[in-house]
Amino acid sequence: MDAWPDSVFPADPYPGARPDRSFLHVDGRSHPLTADPATHSGWRVGGECLDTALARHGAPPSAARVPLLAYGSNACPSKISWMRGERGLTGPVVVLRVRTESLAAVWSAGRRVVDDQRPATLAAVPGVAEEHAVWLAAPEQFAALDTVEGRDADPPRYRLARVATGRVTLVDAVGELDRPWAYLAPEVPTGDPRTDRRPLHVDGAPVRCADLDQAGAVALTGAPGPDGLDASTVDGVPVPEQWPSRVFVYGTLMPGRRAFGMLRGHASDVLPRPVVLPTGGVADTGLGYPALTLDTGDGVPGWVVELADPMTALAALDAYEGPEYTRCRVVLADGTVCWAWVWTAARDGHVPLPDGWPVP
Repeated sequence: MDAWPDSVFPADPYPGARPDRSFLHVDGRSHPLTADPATHSGWRVGGECLDTALARHGAPPSAARVPLLAYGSNACPSKISWMRGERGLTGPVVVLRVRTESLAAVWSAGRRVVDDQRPATLAAVPGVAEEHAVWLAAPEQFAALDTVEGRDADPPRYRLARVATGRVTLVDAVGELDRPWAYLAPEVPTGDPRTDRRPLHVDGAPVRCADLDQAGAVALTGAPGPDGLDASTVDGVPVPEQWPSRVFVYGTLMPGRRAFGMLRGHASDVLPRPVVLPTGGVADTGLGYPALTLDTGDGVPGWVVELADPMTALAALDAYEGPEYTRCRVVLADGTVCWAWVWTAARDGHVPLPDGWPVP
């Protein structure tokens, strides 16, 4: 499928138009993405792994990005190009379609500074399902996003937070994006009705953007109200190693194997659970440890282990795994996203293990 130019997706009226599938935005064009769990990124664009395309543009791979919920205009390609020209946004933008449950885009109490339109804000709305998007955002892209969202304003218009309310799942692939980042109304209102990003409550309830267009939203009258979200404010720039907070292990790090003691020292108090990775295969390297590959095999048995401190744990586990492996995110059949170490060295002499790495 050909890429779409920005002109297909105008930014006005807010929140603008967007593609009906996941896409990679580069140089004013939106390139459709196709899910492929046999790749390290989980996606293909133009027939190649998304990570390969990102590397050609000198951009970080998918594993070096975090899921940022885009429930307003940031999923509009024309808005993305505007951010490049006016706010210093750099690098390719990866946008994935998602379904939200018990989360909704609602109209805010204040107006946009640039054009007086009413922007969206996020709120808990039990029982409601909507379609939105997430950026797989690189850390360096948050400088432009913070400026656009007024996180760095005084006082801030939005705050950056991890959202625990509801459920966010991919539409074009399998995967649950637990506790994504999102720009939310600040915990302390700005004090200026013009810039108040709390939900506008009409007759005691927020008004969903899906129920009323921009023209109708501008005419609303009401009062600011709470968003009802369970969310924790984030300081600084998100770190990719913070998501997800779990690993999939399939060899010497599994419970009962020789290296589990090292992993156990980094585990949370959630008990490990046996699972099967539905894509890929594992082989005996002949070196005393197995190799996971994603492009061969019919599935891999292993365990999911929750981490108490992902950043510290992953640094130690990267050192343990060594240069023959790369760490990427994989998705279990139930949508759980985990870190896993995938073999990237030569496969000469490897012996497939259909039943997984054996118990010693």
